[in-house]
Amino acid sequence: MKARIKWVDNAMFVAESGSGHAVVIDGPPDGGGRNMGMRPMEMLLMGTGACSAYDVLLILRKGRHAVTDCVCEVSAERADAVPAVFTQIHLHFIVTGHDLKESAVERAVQLSAEKYCSASIMLGKTARLSHDFEIIEAQGGRHDQA
Repeated sequence: MKARIKWVDNAMFVAESGSGHAVVIDGPPDGGGRNMGMRPMEMLLMGTGACSAYDVLLILRKGRHAVTDCVCEVSAERADAVPAVFTQIHLHFIVTGHDLKESAVERAVQLSAEKYCSASIMLGKTARLSHDFEIIEAQGGRHDQA
């Protein structure tokens, strides 16, 4: 896996992934930036949420559960001192579907946290991670998503 990060000006960079996708990274105005993009630590947090949400969705769909939506809300706290590493990260999953079983969603979240999500497992070496979830019954008829 590779990435290329090129300085544009002040605190702005353009990061390009090995797969050819690009994103602007910038700092706040009080840090020399123009607030034109996400902060690096925000990207790290969002990547962790996306990695785990992908796992949860994939596990549930492989189990032929009728998932219609999956949202991961991530909140974090950082150390007050430099380096301002994450000290606590909480991932809250909102899984919507038809007749979803609590045990299946709990298992998917647990498997992601303990086995599959490389990002959260890596960050768990320095931060305290926690997870929870809620299930929302989807409206309308059942459409099998598997």
